Amino acid sequence: MGKKPLYVSLDLGTAYTLVYISGQGIVYNEPSIVAYKIAENKIVAVGEEAYKMIGKANKNLRIVRPMVDGVITDIKATQSQLNHIFARLRLTKALQGSVILMACPSVITELEKNALRKIATNLGAAHVFVEEEVKMAALGGGVNINSPTGQLVIDMGGGTSDVAVIASGDIVSSKSIKVAGNTLNEEILKFIRAQYGMEVGIKTAETVKIQMGSLAKYPDERSMKVYGRDVVSGLPREIEITPPEIREVLKVPLSKIIDLTVRVLEETPPELAGDIFRNGIVLCGGTALIKGIDKYFGDTLQLPVKVGEQPLLAVINGTRKYEEDIYDKLREMLYKPKNQEF
Repeated sequence: MGKKPLYVSLDLGTAYTLVYISGQGIVYNEPSIVAYKIAENKIVAVGEEAYKMIGKANKNLRIVRPMVDGVITDIKATQSQLNHIFARLRLTKALQGSVILMACPSVITELEKNALRKIATNLGAAHVFVEEEVKMAALGGGVNINSPTGQLVIDMGGGTSDVAVIASGDIVSSKSIKVAGNTLNEEILKFIRAQYGMEVGIKTAETVKIQMGSLAKYPDERSMKVYGRDVVSGLPREIEITPPEIREVLKVPLSKIIDLTVRVLEETPPELAGDIFRNGIVLCGGTALIKGIDKYFGDTLQLPVKVGEQPLLAVINGTRKYEEDIYDKLREMLYKPKNQEF
């Protein structure tokens, strides 16, 4: 057998971009944000560095999220972002002739899939594979996706939440909704404005979600001081918010994900529905880290619910576990009568 081409996988999330490279592991895990200098249209920061500029950038800078609601909204920015990332990792040359797996939301169009393929080809890939995020999240979250037994997985990312029934290595049925981590941030932001008459930035709202977000009472609950600008006076101000307030805010958007799950269950074949009744539901993605979310979903749906392994890294871990499957697919594609192998 000849030398295998380098295997690279990308999780281009709305909130985070992750890169896995065979033999090296996850080499990049930073926010999906690009900062441009407007005059020269030149990238000045990507990832964590650009994230720090949100809400603080001057008029000469433009902050761009290349992915919104799980879909590429700015192909040029996405390509520039990835070029910048691989140049920083000193991997630009290593990508030539590589095999790249792109994880995508379950509802993207063929046109959007082609955009992903073009981006990977421009990076130097000889072969590009596109797989659905929810399938990779299931694999990364500890689900045996090749089992004939039906499994229900909910992958709640930054821009979209995908609900899917998986059996025998593929998705049987799935639905997606543009309600996820970013929606929760926006709901917290709106609540603070409506209840306290104070404007806060999206980063502050996200901090509140991470530190206080819960769906059930938890030990050592504490209120939290939040700083922002008074809506009326325009002056800086401080307020104190409590975990029960945030709980009520989060229940509204999360109920939409539960409704979507019910719709998927209603369309699931009876035999698989029986499997799901026994096996329960696996939650993946950053939103799965909200305290008490498994119990809340379980009580509402009357099914066993558990949080998958490393929910934030579920998709990229799934692409890592899928590496040999991709090489198998490649062998099938490159199979020649003379039994030639790469």
